[in-house]
Amino acid sequence: MVQLVADVGNTETVFGILDLSGRTVHGHWRVSTQVPRTADEYGFLLRGLVEEARASGRVPGAGSIARGVVGSVVPSVTHTLRDTMAQLVQGQVHVVSAASPLPIELDVDEPMTVGADRIVNTLAAKVLFGRDTVAVDLGTATTYDCITAEGTFVGGVIAPGLSAGLDWLARSTAKLPKVELAPPERVVGRRTEACIQSGVFYSVVDAVDGVVGRVRHEWGRPDALVVATGGFATVIGPHAATVDRIEPFLTLQGLGIAGAELDPSGDGGPG
Repeated sequence: MVQLVADVGNTETVFGILDLSGRTVHGHWRVSTQVPRTADEYGFLLRGLVEEARASGRVPGAGSIARGVVGSVVPSVTHTLRDTMAQLVQGQVHVVSAASPLPIELDVDEPMTVGADRIVNTLAAKVLFGRDTVAVDLGTATTYDCITAEGTFVGGVIAPGLSAGLDWLARSTAKLPKVELAPPERVVGRRTEACIQSGVFYSVVDAVDGVVGRVRHEWGRPDALVVATGGFATVIGPHAATVDRIEPFLTLQGLGIAGAELDPSGDGGPG
């Protein structure tokens, strides 16, 4: 049996099929969050993804889905997706929030405002790494989460994401084209597109290294493990000197681990 998880971000929603422990990702898919969908449309979409995973052999065994787990920063999508997933899984669909009874601590001024993605990143870091960690989530926004070895989220940093720089240049300037984000061949571009590509890319790479350095110094954890995750982790991570590990599915694994914590019986029922 497996579990179906959904990481709902402002730009993209990532669905994943994981084992019941939450550690192994058998399949994953990215879809746009910004396209409005009804419950029926989500139903067709998810059934198609699950059937594709079964047909490709990525879901072990009979492929029964024991439970669903949703982590969302978009409230308008949360309930629709929860109700849709409830029709596809055998047990319950758990929605992760700051109120969820998980074995972590949110040691910040306003714990109830911490997003689900940062909550499950904290849980995943505690379970998978067991050491002081800075989780750098490179998505619509770039977030830096400070997580102790014991699983305490002590705060972090939120900065604009990579796509924000490219989109802003395309919207705000009449003659600058929108370019694809990718590692440039050289820092000094000889065409306008190459200049933009280099500027946005290295601004983010250097921002990651700069912010991580400041975070480690202020936190007093110079040896904290730095883990890059999120949609742009594999693009930026290899070029950032401070990144120790690249774990693009950390948030999905955190959702899967949360499912195991909330449903320790493994049958999809309440934990």
